[in-house]
Amino acid sequence: MHPGPTNSLTDIEDLLVGNAQDNALKSGVTVVTAARPFTASVAVMGGAPGTRETDLLAPDKSVAAVDALVLAGGSAYGLDACSGVVDGLRAAGRGFRVGPAVIPLVPGAILFDLLNGGEKSWETNPYRALGRAALDGAGTGFDIGTVGAGTGALSAMLKGGLGTASLRLPDGSTVAALVAANPVGAVTTPGDRHFYAAPFEIDGEFGGLGSDPASGLGRNLESRKMSRLSPRSNTTIAVVATDASLSKAECHRVAIAAHDGIARACVPAHTPHDGDLVFALTTDAGPPADVTLTGHAAALCLTRAIARAIYHATPAPGDIMPCWRDANAEL
Repeated sequence: MHPGPTNSLTDIEDLLVGNAQDNALKSGVTVVTAARPFTASVAVMGGAPGTRETDLLAPDKSVAAVDALVLAGGSAYGLDACSGVVDGLRAAGRGFRVGPAVIPLVPGAILFDLLNGGEKSWETNPYRALGRAALDGAGTGFDIGTVGAGTGALSAMLKGGLGTASLRLPDGSTVAALVAANPVGAVTTPGDRHFYAAPFEIDGEFGGLGSDPASGLGRNLESRKMSRLSPRSNTTIAVVATDASLSKAECHRVAIAAHDGIARACVPAHTPHDGDLVFALTTDAGPPADVTLTGHAAALCLTRAIARAIYHATPAPGDIMPCWRDANAEL
């Protein structure tokens, strides 16, 4: 397996990604959509999720496909980003039809970034407009790092961000991940130089420094002040995708498998204070998927995407945590 041409979610044909952010707010929105509805499911393994319309993604629910998926900052306020995306899709005539009614189906998930130093004294919730802007700007090329839903993201010791990665499988299908990484846990080992994801890195995509040569890296969590914020202040939310054909139930299984990618990249993961969630989707453009291999590849992509999110984060006025590149400026 090797990365696709752009090492991103849009290596999967037909998928589009849009980002919108407010730098003063230190928050933003990321939207995944396509020219036609796609099959999707979701798996939640964090203890503090924030979601909209995720129940309809359960394998036993009647909805067959959705029009977009939303990742947003803003905690509960950020769920309104889905409304902005719904507005845009409705204006384009997109959605599930019931007689003359058109209902865009837009599940979403949020992360907590309300205590990151940004200006949060708004009078009108800004996330609806950010959602619409992210949808309107969706395309095949997009930035990562301090953008979109990753704009105000933080990890235990460093700024978080938005990351992506892809893999081409031997059967010709593509698997990819897109993540807003804002975990309670650390993504780097003590010293903040080496990534926990290092064993899975490809072609130096997040610095090429290799694995930490030290041992016992999981034993000293208490000494690292695993989050400088208050409890219930984090979350890693992601989309994994493939062009191989999957049923809704198989998408659910791939979403579950992809959570291994969070656990490999973030220590600890899936805590009571994270809302860790993974959406899985298929564009159904290819042959039937090998569900085991697709799930494995999704986890690998998600691990790499998390490290890339932190690696590509950039500094901004008012930051309360350093970026990886600032912390390792001597390299």
